[in-house]
Amino acid sequence: MNFRHTRIHDFRNDISHIQLPRLFTYPFHYTPHPLCVEAAEELKTYLAAQTQWAGELQDGKMFGVLVVNTPDDKTPRFLAAFSGNLDGKNTHDGFVPPIYDMLKPDDFFKTEEAKISALNAEIKRIGAEEEYTGAKAEYQNCLDELHNRLASAKTAARQAKAARHERRKAGIGPDEEDELIRQSQHEKAELKRLERKLKENVAQAEKRLKEFENRISVLKAERKQQSADLQKRLFDKFEILNALKHKKNLNDIFSNALGTFPPAGAGECAAPKLLQFAYANNLKPIALAEFWWGNSPKTEIRHHGCYYPACNGKCGPILKHMLAGLDVDENPLAADNGTCPETVYEDDWILIINKPAGMLSVPGKENATSAYDIMKRKFRQDAFLAAIHRLDMSTSGLLMFAKDRETQIRLSKMFIDRKIKKQYVAILNGKPAADSGIVDLPLSADYYNRPRQCVDFAKGKKAVTEYVVAERLDDETRVVFSPLTGRTHQLRVHAAHRLGLNAPIKGDNLYGHPADRLYLHAQSLQFVHPSTGKNVFVEKKADF
Repeated sequence: MNFRHTRIHDFRNDISHIQLPRLFTYPFHYTPHPLCVEAAEELKTYLAAQTQWAGELQDGKMFGVLVVNTPDDKTPRFLAAFSGNLDGKNTHDGFVPPIYDMLKPDDFFKTEEAKISALNAEIKRIGAEEEYTGAKAEYQNCLDELHNRLASAKTAARQAKAARHERRKAGIGPDEEDELIRQSQHEKAELKRLERKLKENVAQAEKRLKEFENRISVLKAERKQQSADLQKRLFDKFEILNALKHKKNLNDIFSNALGTFPPAGAGECAAPKLLQFAYANNLKPIALAEFWWGNSPKTEIRHHGCYYPACNGKCGPILKHMLAGLDVDENPLAADNGTCPETVYEDDWILIINKPAGMLSVPGKENATSAYDIMKRKFRQDAFLAAIHRLDMSTSGLLMFAKDRETQIRLSKMFIDRKIKKQYVAILNGKPAADSGIVDLPLSADYYNRPRQCVDFAKGKKAVTEYVVAERLDDETRVVFSPLTGRTHQLRVHAAHRLGLNAPIKGDNLYGHPADRLYLHAQSLQFVHPSTGKNVFVEKKADF
């Protein structure tokens, strides 16, 4: 089968043995359905054979597949899409079209974009003018002269004052005293005249500079307004369908959901494109998956060929609208796994439990039972209980609670001061190059892909992890982690990132490959008891 001949693709291989899913994919947290895997493999084969996009594909791009059928033919078929544009175009044979093609030569977007580009060119031209660069240099020179000459004059005045003081101590007559007073008054007047002259020079230089900067500010304001108007007009053109055939434009979707304007690139990801085409052509969506193709980005964690959930920032509000009318899987993060945490250590001040994987540490946005909720029920209604730290929902292991306010304060400070030693054990998909070492990669939130984190050398918070390889298996590695900081998803990112261990934790659906669970376990805590002063070591081995 040739991708270029159709947008609705038949499966090449026999899929009669694959059972259809009962519900449509929950796009923000899923394991790809076997039909999606089959469709994705066909798309990957096609991409691997391409030469015209080789450079762009090598740089990396997100692709998606949507398994569908028609009302009169229940045979599953699939659609394919890419995020953004490819080879400078929004449309390619074999892929669904964009929701709105802004790159058409006769479209208003290209015309208005050219006007904005002209403003950019004018701003750049003014910024490069010799008069402007000269005015900036003159202004800076005047500031430097004001600072340096005034500082020198004030130093000389202090020295002269000190000399007069020494003369007075040695004893002087009335006439000499009058002369010293006149000297002092003259020096003060000269200092004020110098300061006034230097400040006038600065003011004149600043005035000349402002003439250029005002011109640039006016152009930037015009550019900002034109950009905002263009974005609003563009997003009005993105009329998004859902399964009920209700239509909303992007401005309305984001305004109703978040009270904000849509972010740049909204509506151009693979998932919305696929669903839009399905609804517009009376196709029933069955299952969805998106995967990354190409090299990993510098900051985000994306591995070649791996599946990833839809982004929350750009696609969250859009897909919430588009999924209306479909029977969709529940969010697995909101499901109660029915497992009760095991108490591993308890005294009058501290409670430490073994939190199961898949359970929230404390109540969150999802309507799911947390470890805190369960343990709170074991105490009197008015009893104090406070979590000292957090574990990711997918991470199992030791979680510490304080049973009174004073202990909470002391333990929290001990965590901040790194006086509580933590060890985790994990199984990695891959083989780290070294048997031990330190990963030092700063982290920040991936704004449009929360809760994902990314490596950010400019604004990220310091994150440091020590690691030791405990066992090397065929294609997996057991590693012991000792985090020296406590950033969100620190171990998961440090394991998966190409500048870290370049081997994601097994079962990491955000940064690696899904599995039956995330193979990361908090196995030990070591600290000095804040009330008894005794050394405490608590350990709970992983069950993997």
